[in-house]
Amino acid sequence: MKNKFYKKELAELEFELAKLQETVVRKGMRAAIIFEGRDAAGKGGVIKTITRRMNSRVWRIAALPKPSDVERTQWYFQRYVAHLPSAGEIVLFDRSWYNRAVVEPVMGFCTETEHETFMREAPEFERMLTESGIILLKYWIHVSADEQEKRFQDRAHDGRKRWKLSAIDLESRRRWAEFSIYRNKMLRETTSEWAPWRVVDGNDKKKARLNTIRSILENIPYEYNEAAFAPIELPPRQTMEQAGYKRTGYEYTFLIKDHYPEDK
Repeated sequence: MKNKFYKKELAELEFELAKLQETVVRKGMRAAIIFEGRDAAGKGGVIKTITRRMNSRVWRIAALPKPSDVERTQWYFQRYVAHLPSAGEIVLFDRSWYNRAVVEPVMGFCTETEHETFMREAPEFERMLTESGIILLKYWIHVSADEQEKRFQDRAHDGRKRWKLSAIDLESRRRWAEFSIYRNKMLRETTSEWAPWRVVDGNDKKKARLNTIRSILENIPYEYNEAAFAPIELPPRQTMEQAGYKRTGYEYTFLIKDHYPEDK
């Protein structure tokens, strides 16, 4: 996808996201959007694109670290419940409770019994969420083996991106086929009428971002409240004379060093 077209489309979709944001706040709606996928599939890029011009108090990102010793003793879904949306919020889960569906069994972080229990409980847990009024969307971002390898090689040789590669990422790359088996099982057994899976083709990052935004807009009802987007007439700025202020230049005392004194 050409960059010029991408930017034009994104600008139009961002205005629609702003309408959605206004509707969610005004009506006290609650939405949770799950993003799952292989490492380097582009989950983070999709989330950043969605939120880059939005209000961070409305669009909250939940990217949980590995569970603590205490959390390992809790009901599996418990730590995720704490991050569910309140009225007027949309929570974007950068990975979610579905770690137990794919990553944990492949990497040996859970037992077979724990995995099977999760697979039974997940649809019922999500039924409770939707029946409570939460709009729940679940996205799996698909990336091909060749495209993932290309992105891994880029990360491996670009110092700015080296932090993105962990030991688990490298091991998941090695276990591509095993991940595929568990992913297919997850998609098959945890999709439901109230919380279906939606798969995004992530091989083209720009298309994936635009298509995901359009899907969100199609599946969360929103309105155009014209009054909320009407131009605002700014009040006149207070003059220095009105405030009794005399310019001193005091603020320049603490200026940091200018490394770019000339236009580049």
